[in-house]
Amino acid sequence: MNITTVIGYVLAGLLAAGIVFIGARFLVAPRVAAAGYGVLPDLDQPGAGAYLSVKGVRDIATGLVVIVLMIAGATQLIGWMILAATIIPLADAAIVLRNGGSKSTAFGIHGVTAAVMLITSALLLIS
Repeated sequence: MNITTVIGYVLAGLLAAGIVFIGARFLVAPRVAAAGYGVLPDLDQPGAGAYLSVKGVRDIATGLVVIVLMIAGATQLIGWMILAATIIPLADAAIVLRNGGSKSTAFGIHGVTAAVMLITSALLLIS
């Protein structure tokens, strides 16, 4: 495995672990997780907690898919999957901005995540 692939795998693993952690936080501490996301819903409204749980489960599943692909050694597939999934933090940034969230959260969290994902996918795809 060359250094580019190793760096790509390390970044992919960090991204996967990070999104699994974030997903778990949406299940365990939804108010804290939603605040970290950048838009705090009114959790007293019926069904608001359900949407946060859905986000948590989907985040966990997304991270697990990357982990499974890493275990399988599917370097190119991981690169393509992460590239395709970059739409998630880009959309998250737009959602935060559209709903009055802070620009620093939109760009500093979601924007930086998208940039790291693009770098990671490039490293894996050129391997």
